[in-house]
Amino acid sequence: MRLVFKNLIYDLDRIIENDPAARNRFEVFLLYPSVHAILWHRMAHPFYKAKMFFMARLISQVGRFFTGIEIHPGATIGNGLFIDHGMGVVIGETAEVGNNVTIYHGVTLGGRGKEKGKKRHPTVGNNVLIGSGAKILGPVKIGDNAKVGANAVVLSDVPSGTTAVGIPARIVEKKQDKNVIDMVDFLR
Repeated sequence: MRLVFKNLIYDLDRIIENDPAARNRFEVFLLYPSVHAILWHRMAHPFYKAKMFFMARLISQVGRFFTGIEIHPGATIGNGLFIDHGMGVVIGETAEVGNNVTIYHGVTLGGRGKEKGKKRHPTVGNNVLIGSGAKILGPVKIGDNAKVGANAVVLSDVPSGTTAVGIPARIVEKKQDKNVIDMVDFLR
């Protein structure tokens, strides 16, 4: 019980740290659907692990009804997940989400087909930011400290510390403008 309370406090503090609209733990606990979705998932996940699939899905669907966030009870969720605004977020059965991940509304961590019995959803590393409407599909890996842009469709791995944007998503690198460098050298 102590661990559950400690994890909850961590989650609340992470939201306060990352959302300028959050004022205090009490407000976040009562009014943020992200917190409620994670609590519903933490209730459902042990039933799933115990192969009590009906009960796990029942709890999961009640959570979905109240929050608009669907987290399959089989998904593995780390600490400090912040689902900002939340509505329309879907996290699939074999998805793994690391610690301190921020997900915006309309995001899907989904599969690509009807395969059964194997890893078919994304693995998201630690400290990842996933923009609104992004779709991350299949057993891809999103590395630590990576960012996925709004409405990106990710179909392949995203390395740590990079940003993926577009449809299909591609990695964008921060490049210096060659003309700026030339002008600086010219002025010296």
